[in-house]
Amino acid sequence: MADEEIALSDKEFDRIRDRIYQIAGISLGEAKRVLVASRLAKIVRAKNLDSFDSYVDFLDRRASDKDKQVFVNALTTNLTRFYREDHHFDHLVGYVGQLVTNPRHKSSNGRPRLRIWSAGCSTGQEPYTIAMALMQKFPQLKGWDFRILATDVDTDVIAKAALGIYPAGELEGLSREQAAVFEKMPDGNVRVPVALRNLMTFKPLNLMGDWPLKGPFDAIFCRNVTIYFDRPTQTRVFERFGELLPDGAYLYIGHSENMRSASLGFSLEGKTIYRRNVQERMRAAR
Repeated sequence: MADEEIALSDKEFDRIRDRIYQIAGISLGEAKRVLVASRLAKIVRAKNLDSFDSYVDFLDRRASDKDKQVFVNALTTNLTRFYREDHHFDHLVGYVGQLVTNPRHKSSNGRPRLRIWSAGCSTGQEPYTIAMALMQKFPQLKGWDFRILATDVDTDVIAKAALGIYPAGELEGLSREQAAVFEKMPDGNVRVPVALRNLMTFKPLNLMGDWPLKGPFDAIFCRNVTIYFDRPTQTRVFERFGELLPDGAYLYIGHSENMRSASLGFSLEGKTIYRRNVQERMRAAR
């Protein structure tokens, strides 16, 4: 069986699409058929099943939570790099500069508080870039209660992100100052220094499920995640982000994404940069 191609019928593809939509909100178009067949065929063979139908039956009837997570991990896309869409980080630095001068929140111990969420963090380049950009510009944040929450539905990429280890080639395109932050390892890889790793909390999180998050967040990054959702799902996710962002806080989304900002309580401040603005929602509702 290992040498035989497993055919993916229309019915099987529809069942797989329904299942991943129910679990993770991911909407798979026809163009993803080859990708789905390629990624899931390996799992079907490993389970000694004879068809994709049998595999979906297995997921429905007797799969463990681990088996279901393997299915989700197989169908997620993880494409990222350090300082991707660098205008977002330039904006974030300017915004946090205002907070450094006039902190919005304080923790119970009296220290200024800064919270940023990287939702859909993939293998960690985005949250680590947030940490690097801010700590290089504002070393005084060492004295703050500053934390970055980094989440993803894919548990495999979360585990890799927490290590903070990357091939040296991932530093190509960075400035000398940016690349100098990384520690060189004997095996030729590079690692994010412990001071930056300590700012992180990496957790698996399905945006379609419960969000056990306290908030409020001063900024949320959710870039090139909602492109895999249909419009109603996108709207629900953006609305939930808004509930965790106070007025004046920012949401950063991907270059291929857009939102009905006013009706959701945001105002467009720059290219794919949205400011939480409840007054906008009130005006749009009139």
